[in-house]
Amino acid sequence: MTTIVLLGILGVFISIAIGWCWYSLKTPMGRIQQEAVGHGNLSKDEQQKLMQEMQPKMWKYLLAQAFLAFLTSLFIAFIMTEQKGLGSGIIYAEVGFAWLCFTVPIVGQSLLWGNCDKQVKWKKFFSDIFSNLITYFVIIFVFSFIVS
Repeated sequence: MTTIVLLGILGVFISIAIGWCWYSLKTPMGRIQQEAVGHGNLSKDEQQKLMQEMQPKMWKYLLAQAFLAFLTSLFIAFIMTEQKGLGSGIIYAEVGFAWLCFTVPIVGQSLLWGNCDKQVKWKKFFSDIFSNLITYFVIIFVFSFIVS
């Protein structure tokens, strides 16, 4: 159980690092994210102002994101430790199937019923689901060096 929890914590760092890179304002996905929340047309000064307003609350959002990433990583760690004899191909397939059956619909539902700009809704959908898939697969890849 300790191994699973420690792997879950490691997965948090992997998830946050990928998220910061994926949604950086220097990437197309970061620009899609900005457009989706209505910040795409703001000037640099307006964006800076919003960032400064957000900073005092940022730790709460990062803590919540870390907890959610921990749950995902915990699931992947559990699958990998319980089925380590089956090989990594099976693990990738199981997690990929979980992504398809759970993550894709949940992201789709949140965009369908959320307050996302209609012009970028599909771009954001594909950006978000593939961000999750890549994160899951990188976590599996890193964990595979630890769980053998």
